[in-house]
Amino acid sequence: MDGNAQPRRVTDRERFLTFALAAAEILLEVSPRGHILFAAGALQSRLGAPAESWVGRPVRDLLARGDRPGFDLAFAGLQARDRLPPICFHLADARRTPMSCAGLRLLGQDADRICLTFAAMPCQAAAALPSGPVALRDAAELAARDAGSPGTLGLIELRGEEGPLTPSAEIAERIRETIADGLAPDAVAGELAAGRYGLISGTLDDLDDLGARIAAAAGDGASVATRSLPLAAEGLTPMQASRALRHALACFTRDGPEALDQAGFADGLSGFVTEAYARAVWLRRAIAERRFRLAFQPIVSLSDRAPHHFEALLRPEPEAASPVHGVQEFVTFAETAGLSEELDWAVLTTVCAATRRARQTRIAANLSGLTLQSPAFRDRLLVLLDAEPLLTHRLLIEITETAEIEDEAEAVRTVEALRARGLPLCIDDFGAGAAAFRYLHAFRVDYVKIDGLYVAAALRSDQDRGIVAGMVDLARTVGARVVAERIETEEEAALMRELGVDFGQGWLYGKPGPLPGGE
Repeated sequence: MDGNAQPRRVTDRERFLTFALAAAEILLEVSPRGHILFAAGALQSRLGAPAESWVGRPVRDLLARGDRPGFDLAFAGLQARDRLPPICFHLADARRTPMSCAGLRLLGQDADRICLTFAAMPCQAAAALPSGPVALRDAAELAARDAGSPGTLGLIELRGEEGPLTPSAEIAERIRETIADGLAPDAVAGELAAGRYGLISGTLDDLDDLGARIAAAAGDGASVATRSLPLAAEGLTPMQASRALRHALACFTRDGPEALDQAGFADGLSGFVTEAYARAVWLRRAIAERRFRLAFQPIVSLSDRAPHHFEALLRPEPEAASPVHGVQEFVTFAETAGLSEELDWAVLTTVCAATRRARQTRIAANLSGLTLQSPAFRDRLLVLLDAEPLLTHRLLIEITETAEIEDEAEAVRTVEALRARGLPLCIDDFGAGAAAFRYLHAFRVDYVKIDGLYVAAALRSDQDRGIVAGMVDLARTVGARVVAERIETEEEAALMRELGVDFGQGWLYGKPGPLPGGE
């Protein structure tokens, strides 16, 4: 080297990148919506693609599917507090490599960027069947939206001689271990209901073999029924595919594989939509003619069990000739058919009538995320509230995330307009989908209702207990109080109180029924 040559000046960015890579393998800059803006480090060796190819992709794609709901919670907490302490997640590689993830919001002019680091670490192996219904549904929706490699949803129902079989706790654990042993590295699996399981993979050629092993694990002459549902959705928009998939999962979870055929899913998601027109005509008429009633369930203070308010729950009138069966199918099909606004308005006006009869009671009415982003619905609702201001003291709006909000700016306008009139709002089913954490950051709300699946799981799993604790902490950070739904036992109630939950809803406090004082 020429003794007179001057060494090149190292920029601050190069210096900090070097320091960071000395402690971590992967460095990322991420937008508040979770998309990668800059990537450096061992992405090629760990995940098989160069760093630059990850720019623009969701950061959660780096992680094993079963870890993504936990990451969504952690990422939302980072945005609320500007820092993420080290936490273990597994990469989406064949070995599910455990990594320590930490994060910090950039200060100064680039405050809209978030820095994440991933460092290899020894970490306990994932649980035998880490993904519950929430993670499975979330993974299935993401797969359905992936036009390049959507994969397949496999569904398995355990059966005995007399029909669907609910396994004992011991048998259920053996089945979970059997499923986990047969999972491909890129697969995700979960228990949708007692004896009903789902899994997602690029291919499910061995679904029948896995079903046979599940039957063998159950013993005593048990058998299984299986269905494969291709997630390719030719001719559907991502939102249509998402709604159709939720409808399929609801059908199977409630009534098993035959219900998928009856609902029109024999030819996959696209086949269902082609058969939907006649059902949509029936549903529009049912909504217009108010072929439903409302049942009211109390939400109580966990400290003294005094009723705080009541939630209005939809109950379609049973009809033998109805092509839509049950509450969940009624709602999800309304979304699939583009009838959410009509259904929400019908329910809301029925709730308003109930509040006029029970003047001392506040009632929560559900609004779909699809409805929330509609300027026409917003104007219609504001006219109602301005004409009858007392309704703001008798109503509470629960924002349901059954379908993801596409026009977030319009939804924010609706939320702010309702808050300006003093109407309290709640995010319903918090945790049941990645978008809910983003909504907590985007919307100012008074309450957050934790999805009941996490409430039940928190008693069985330290991981789920930690997720509930994180949700409570996150809600408090933004000034919202917390409701836990589907509390059915004293043990669940005690745990929710211990974790800092304010209110409870569930059969322990009262089943849905007539509204007190509403006659």
